[in-house]
Amino acid sequence: MIDTRATLDLPASLSEIAQAVAAQKLPPVESWHPERTGDSEMRIARDGTWFHQDAPIPRPEMVRLFSTILRREADGRHVLVTPAEKLDILVEDAAFIAVALQSEGEREGRRLGFTLNTGDPVIAGPEHGISLRDGAPYLHVRGGLEARIARPVYYELADIAIAEGGDPPGVWSEGVYFPLMDAA
Repeated sequence: MIDTRATLDLPASLSEIAQAVAAQKLPPVESWHPERTGDSEMRIARDGTWFHQDAPIPRPEMVRLFSTILRREADGRHVLVTPAEKLDILVEDAAFIAVALQSEGEREGRRLGFTLNTGDPVIAGPEHGISLRDGAPYLHVRGGLEARIARPVYYELADIAIAEGGDPPGVWSEGVYFPLMDAA
């Protein structure tokens, strides 16, 4: 497994994450519908490692570049898309991993900022929900793409939930309450 945390320049504060979100400019992949299609011979492993022809992609800059042209299709497939071509990519679990958390405020006034393994910032809220699937926590990133919340980050969320005593246990961000337990 490639330790992408060691190669990322993680934001030091939630205000830096918010600034990065506001400055983020991604290609308009949702508007690209090329006729040329194929297989990228790439996959994203469950641990977030990107592979090409079964060899890890060692350069974080390349992974970051590819992540900007990643799209999830209506049928659930993941593709890398440019104006010229659309190539399938196998995603074993989620396209991203949320590797760091910044928290600001309390209860309904809390904001939770996440940093993904690609360096991308995401602030949980109405457009970026936290959900559970088979007991594992996920964060909506964009256009159906998700980040699995890394275990240490989930423990940080659980500590917040326990301290605030919500029923069911959960966390607030941007005015939205996100339960951290599956409904019984």
